Amino acid sequence: MGEYQHITHSFAPVFDENSRILILGSLPSVKSREEGFYYGHPRNRFWKVLAEITGEELPKGIEEKKALLWKHGIAIWDVIASCDIIGSSDSSIRNVEPVDIQRMMGYCRIERIFANGRTAGKLYRKYLQPVTGLAAVELPSTSPANAAWSLERLAKEWGGKISL
Repeated sequence: MGEYQHITHSFAPVFDENSRILILGSLPSVKSREEGFYYGHPRNRFWKVLAEITGEELPKGIEEKKALLWKHGIAIWDVIASCDIIGSSDSSIRNVEPVDIQRMMGYCRIERIFANGRTAGKLYRKYLQPVTGLAAVELPSTSPANAAWSLERLAKEWGGKISL
């Protein structure tokens, strides 16, 4: 399965003063860390789902992805600032240090929080909800590991909950 590595989140959250919705993952995958941006694995459906529910074209490149988020008042980040993990396996996560969510909450008025997957939801409830005081809606993961959910099913579920 591999060796544990200590990983520190290496890129900034995406938000601005107009962000009202926050979508949290657990920690960037190996591919995302290599790319230097969120949801960088080519089979992760995050950007396809967001394009579908916003009615926008699929963004290409980091700047287009940021523009899509800003246009719709969406912020993205992860729950974990650093941890020990094997590869990209959420089930192997241990020794979690959460992000400083106050950094974002003090800058914009986040009204709704969504967790991309069960692990992000669990970690949010444990580490960040006591700080924000806001419950998060747990959405099915867009990860390729969540093969039971088709793109169409994910978009319908996400769109019904986020309702932009």
